[in-house]
Amino acid sequence: MFLNEIKPAVGSKHSKRRVGRGIGSGLGKTCGRGHKGQKSRAGGFHKVGFEGGQMPLYRRLPKRGFKSLSLSVEVRLLDINKLALNDIDRLTLVSNGLVSQHADKIKIINTGKIERAINVRGVNVTESAKAAIMLAGGSIE
Repeated sequence: MFLNEIKPAVGSKHSKRRVGRGIGSGLGKTCGRGHKGQKSRAGGFHKVGFEGGQMPLYRRLPKRGFKSLSLSVEVRLLDINKLALNDIDRLTLVSNGLVSQHADKIKIINTGKIERAINVRGVNVTESAKAAIMLAGGSIE
């Protein structure tokens, strides 16, 4: 293969549409824009959702729903196992960078293994994580 032999794929290149070049081109006079009206003129377009002055659909429909700003965070047993601490609470998780200080809800989930006894205070724990912590000799308050 040589650079001078490279060709574009068949059908990928086509001649540009030349509008307003006479009746024989098929796109003369009105250039495919039809007759009169806003869309036939230069710059004759409006914003998305505009309905000609009628109250647009997005303003006619009732607004519903609610986006909660509360931040819930899950902490894995694998991450807790890496900490050199035995007492786990909200403050220790925040100070070690596992949880943001803005978190409203913190839950420990059973992902990974816990290999030592830890004491968990003031943090939600899933049932399977609770069983894993108890099996390792830890406690949950």
